Amino acid sequence: MKFAIIGCGLIGQKRADAAQALGHTVSVVSDLVSERAQALAARCTGAIVAKSWKSALDGDAEMVVIATPHDLLAEISVAAAEKGKHILVEKPAARTASEIVPVVAAADRNGVTIKVGFNHRFHPAFLKAREIVDSGVLGPLMYIRGRYGHGGRPGYEKEWRCVPEVSGGGELIDQGSHLIDLSRWFLGDFSDVFGAAPTYFWPTAVDDNCFMALRTAGGQMAWLHASWTEWKNLFSFEIFGRVGKIQIDGLGGSYGVERLTLYQMLPEMGPPITTSWEYPFADKSWQSEVAEFVSAIEERRPPNGNIHDAKANLDIVGRIYGGAQ
Repeated sequence: MKFAIIGCGLIGQKRADAAQALGHTVSVVSDLVSERAQALAARCTGAIVAKSWKSALDGDAEMVVIATPHDLLAEISVAAAEKGKHILVEKPAARTASEIVPVVAAADRNGVTIKVGFNHRFHPAFLKAREIVDSGVLGPLMYIRGRYGHGGRPGYEKEWRCVPEVSGGGELIDQGSHLIDLSRWFLGDFSDVFGAAPTYFWPTAVDDNCFMALRTAGGQMAWLHASWTEWKNLFSFEIFGRVGKIQIDGLGGSYGVERLTLYQMLPEMGPPITTSWEYPFADKSWQSEVAEFVSAIEERRPPNGNIHDAKANLDIVGRIYGGAQ
């Protein structure tokens, strides 16, 4: 299949590499910074540089990857759907839940598939966690505890993520979206949302920390914290069942080796049976997610991590921002 890449920054580059590794073609690329588009085109055999994202949609690519700042995600998604293109749009897919509504309508009207870039679902530790949970080894799930953070970099407060009109928010809509999505993937929808999104360190108009307590209709909880003031990069995600627990640490790179540990409770309790898996190799989540996108199109089914997941995610984000102090 032929891909168009709109947004040629780090994520757009990862998507282009993943598509090509799977045997697909990147036929056109576009970016507001022409040098960035030209650099990516040079890495993609036969790719041309479009003058604008609108002209990129006029080509023969069947699939469009949208990896722009948040203020353009929904607008480009609607335009791509109206052109009959299948879409992989990066999370959060929009700035607000209301911006998702016309995207869903356009996709339904034109019969196209929309996958949202929740690549954390496709890390090997999370694919293994899904397998373990589905096996019933943990028993009924009770709650989740998750932490995710980095410390930014000099000048971070001047980047587009810190401009609310562009980003739609700060750390909550950024890394917090991944924690919400992963929690929904295991526990389902949350009916009660409690949270705060303060700014402690960075001189910005957006939040640099978010604290969440999310509860399902059945009483299961997700206790989550995402931070731009985590001075040593951190990822930790724990899933607690009645007879066992999964702990996932690290995402590779500066977050440390990705590791899953399964703790199985004994009838007499005490120290649990402990089994660990490590994933020290390169991050293949981008490739796995593109493969899922293509499979969903071929099988005419909703993809794992779709536009409705993004809408539910942004509903939660909006409720917290609405009550944030």
